[in-house]
Amino acid sequence: MKKTLLKNVLSCGAVVLTFVLLLTVFTMVLQPKYMTDLVEGSMISQYYGEAGGHDVIFVGDCEVYANFTPMEMYRQQGITAYVRGSSQQLVWQSYYVLKETFEYETPEAVVFNVNSMRYPEPVSEAYNRLTIDKMRWSDEKIGIIRSSMTEEEDFMSYVFPVLRYHSRFDELTREDFEYLFKTRNNTWNGHLMNREVKPLGALPAKRVQASYEFGDICWEYLEKMRLLCEEKGAELILIKAPSVYPYWYDEYDVQIEDYAAEHGLHFYNFLDDVEQIGIDYQTDTYDGGLHMNLSGATKLSGYFAEILAENHGLRDHRDDAAIAAVYEEKLRLYDEEANK
Repeated sequence: MKKTLLKNVLSCGAVVLTFVLLLTVFTMVLQPKYMTDLVEGSMISQYYGEAGGHDVIFVGDCEVYANFTPMEMYRQQGITAYVRGSSQQLVWQSYYVLKETFEYETPEAVVFNVNSMRYPEPVSEAYNRLTIDKMRWSDEKIGIIRSSMTEEEDFMSYVFPVLRYHSRFDELTREDFEYLFKTRNNTWNGHLMNREVKPLGALPAKRVQASYEFGDICWEYLEKMRLLCEEKGAELILIKAPSVYPYWYDEYDVQIEDYAAEHGLHFYNFLDDVEQIGIDYQTDTYDGGLHMNLSGATKLSGYFAEILAENHGLRDHRDDAAIAAVYEEKLRLYDEEANK
């Protein structure tokens, strides 16, 4: 009797184990790899292999990962930085990404790009996935999922991605198998390098908005971000990257200026500093003025690094042998990529 019971238990255990293994393999195959297609979806996870030791952490949308290159910040001022940006990263998503980051390190400064303050609602599941899919499981991931889901989404599809991607069998490509058990970095400390040039052309006319007021949820999470930085002893710095479209209205700017003044924060609107930075929208953008290419990011990063050094006391680590050794090798590879 006991032997039969044991045999049945072992058989059931084997069935369950086989099911779990098959589910794991199916999930690994079907879930997008974000290595050669939609590489923006892999950027959040690349941080884990490089976490720790950064003076500055950027959070925000594509205006940070395209426009700021930590490699140039180190080259010019010896500042160590990492960009934890993602496509269409919303304010509450930036908060949870930052909260997760504090589990790995405490930077001296946190830089938040305020462009996402204009979005009070989730934009789409596709954008949510680019930020969330590759995050490690944690309380922060649970929080970011619950705050970001659209009405059509289901929490369990994040827990078991196979529920979302089961129909990808017909869409599988070589990438899905080549990167089944391996990954590679697509960024340089979170900066997604782009060497293409597409000059600024004609922009759509500015449209009168029904309201210029930021949504309550945006203010709620900006305040949470500020209080989190205060608790951790990191300085929160607000910026607006010099992207000419979508338009950053004066009414938006006033609200951020007032918030910064009320809480003693620095706010840098780089749209006002284009001439000082030396940005040329005919040569320094890869998509007609929405984002900086490598040339524009190099200029902007050097300019901001000088501000961080002079106005915020960020240290120069180029005389630190251990740090210098790491970054000299990174810069060698970075320059090779930049000069291809």
